[in-house]
Amino acid sequence: MRTTLGICRKKARYDTEDEAWAVIARAAIVLRPYRCALCRKFHLTSRTKGMRIRRSKI
Repeated sequence: MRTTLGICRKKARYDTEDEAWAVIARAAIVLRPYRCALCRKFHLTSRTKGMRIRRSKI
């Protein structure tokens, strides 16, 4: 599923994947980072169906 412009504008943006992983490490739910095709920054998603999840980058 691709991120729409409206969703991209509402989501937090992280310049690097490492910044996104730092937020994930503090989260109470399973999240994963992805690079947005629109803004080229990293967003977080809880959608994990069919994905290989790396629990922590640390």
